[in-house]
Amino acid sequence: MAVIPASCKCHLLPLLQPPQRLPSPPHVWPRPAVTAPTSRRFARLTAAAISTMSPEDASLKKGIAELYDQSSGLWEDIWGDHMHHGFYEPDSAASDADHRFAQIRMIEESLRFAGVSEEGEKRPKRVVDVGCGIGGSSRYLAKKYGASCQGITLSPLQAQRAQTLAASQGLADKVSFQVADALDQPFPDGQFDLVWSMESGEHMPDKKKFVSELARVVAPGGTIILVTWCHRDLSPSEESLKPEEKALLDKICSAYYLPDWCSTTDYVKLLESLSLQDIKAADWSEYVAPFWPAVIRSALTFKGFISLLRSGWKTIRGALVMPLMIRGYKMGLIKFAIITCRKPE
Repeated sequence: MAVIPASCKCHLLPLLQPPQRLPSPPHVWPRPAVTAPTSRRFARLTAAAISTMSPEDASLKKGIAELYDQSSGLWEDIWGDHMHHGFYEPDSAASDADHRFAQIRMIEESLRFAGVSEEGEKRPKRVVDVGCGIGGSSRYLAKKYGASCQGITLSPLQAQRAQTLAASQGLADKVSFQVADALDQPFPDGQFDLVWSMESGEHMPDKKKFVSELARVVAPGGTIILVTWCHRDLSPSEESLKPEEKALLDKICSAYYLPDWCSTTDYVKLLESLSLQDIKAADWSEYVAPFWPAVIRSALTFKGFISLLRSGWKTIRGALVMPLMIRGYKMGLIKFAIITCRKPE
């Protein structure tokens, strides 16, 4: 596994500089109240995004949007604008100062694994960030490649905050965000050279439709990068997970608004069924091991604890099941997977 050595950190320093933080109106961020005109517009788009779904899917998507409306401000305040795992050396004792760099490293390792070129005309020019959070990946990729990036999320406050941060970093002409459903993306076929999904696939109730949408919007010759939580692959003699494994995942699903999990092999089979090429997959669980313990430690600080209490019940419930994520990783049930592929030209 290729990793970014410490000697390369100087190359990434311009991209690692913290964004200029703008003062946030207390009635908009991080609290979930939707009162500003822009917030109302994003909220209407969210309602439109779930209006045609089944009641079960609509309830799931509404829960996801509300969870991130409540929790994203807390996350940004403590961890910054990258809402995903970090990439670490196996068995490393990472200090708290390492975690934000590890999140950048996760982006770089994902691009390296997929073989995304940094050379001239081969660099991606159009990127979609599916499940963009507050736009950390979008802004990073726009800076790295000079690309035009579009991000989609179900959370109105995430989309609004992502747009504010883009403007504060001089990226308003390069990066844009909107409320939209990843299962019904508002883009024409073949629009993007790079389709990026960093830890959003686990929220998708229809994995086949999700992968089909990724394949639809990627341009011929373009790359799909899917980084997501999976359960372990089943052995040839197994038809399903063990009851105790299902029970653990059900508790995590309830807190994080997740539908049924699938395995890395399930994703690979879906990609194969769409005739995508150069399909690669890897289990990066050992490279993300320090992440959840670090999140728990940050929640137990005075600042983290007070912020958590103020953020709402959905965020508190998510914090309470963090130890289950650690248990799932340790028992080999939960896998942190990367799957990449290319669309035929």
